[in-house]
Amino acid sequence: MLIGEYTHSIDPKKRLSLPSKWRKELGKKLVITRGLDNCLFIYPQKEWQKITEKIGQLPLGQADTRGFNRFFLSGAVEVSVDSVGRILVPDFLKDFAQLNDKVVLAGIHDRVEIWDEDKWSDYKKRIEGQADALAEKLGEVGVL
Repeated sequence: MLIGEYTHSIDPKKRLSLPSKWRKELGKKLVITRGLDNCLFIYPQKEWQKITEKIGQLPLGQADTRGFNRFFLSGAVEVSVDSVGRILVPDFLKDFAQLNDKVVLAGIHDRVEIWDEDKWSDYKKRIEGQADALAEKLGEVGVL
């Protein structure tokens, strides 16, 4: 399970070091794509396969489904982890998430999210202020 948050830098060659704690679970081949809330999602190949199978079963006749498929799948890139645990973040994804030099990698169960450090800080403050209300909603559906 991918959990925790780590602050790292993207070097001038657009390489990002993955936390050593996650490297075994992530594997050597990953998929990075546009995420929600203007961050990037990284999936291990096994998890990516599960996601794309579910997405592939959605009805093609609905415009919102087609739009999400295009957003999510057309922005996906397979990346390799190099010998020292780095991946290359493509320019168009770096631009999409408005990543500067400092980023936060957040482990979110089966994926990693990459956030610009300042955007993550703002998001975290906002969501922490809503934690009680979110927990209540999860309780209503039997999660908590």
